[in-house]
Amino acid sequence: MRLAELSERSGLPAATIKYYLREQLLSPGRRITATQAEYGDDHLRRLRLVRALIQVGKMPVATARQVLAAVEDESLDQNARLGAAVWALPQGQKPVEDDPATAVARREVELLMRRLDWKECLDAGEEAPAWGTLVVAVSALVRLGYPCDADDLAPYARAAAQLAVTDLDLVEGFHTPLEQVEAAVALTVLYEPVLLSLRRLAEAEESNRRFGTGD
Repeated sequence: MRLAELSERSGLPAATIKYYLREQLLSPGRRITATQAEYGDDHLRRLRLVRALIQVGKMPVATARQVLAAVEDESLDQNARLGAAVWALPQGQKPVEDDPATAVARREVELLMRRLDWKECLDAGEEAPAWGTLVVAVSALVRLGYPCDADDLAPYARAAAQLAVTDLDLVEGFHTPLEQVEAAVALTVLYEPVLLSLRRLAEAEESNRRFGTGD
């Protein structure tokens, strides 16, 4: 397909596609004349991923380039590739050092991981970006005095474990290793707001069941 058709099928302006080409977020098309190139379904799929990262995930272009590099790293096995790609996604703040609440949060998070027997996470520790993000979140709960020890966190972790099964079932539905890694990244970005929204809707239903007057 030519650039105009790629633009139409992807829903992105031609100028945006040219920008992604310049920023090396999209590989060049096959040159057919001095001024024209031809693009394929791989370009269309990549544009959907780039759009998910930048427009939905609000990711800076430089970070998106790093994520895409991890996606394409064929030197890694599939598990490492999936991990590298998802770990490259933007995370929250890093834990505050020399802070009593952070120390408590670190202890409870590690205890939680040991109770769950999440060996991969324990091996990585705070090198896993999500571990540090979790410590920051739990430390905020500690400071405000809300329940957040390993027992309190366990139901959330078990729900997350089941969601992980659902996530990987979706990823395995894609045929090639590259498509699977791209899907893992895109679905992580796209489904996080879905999960947040569903949780709030579910809370509204449960609140009405417990506290509603029936009016």
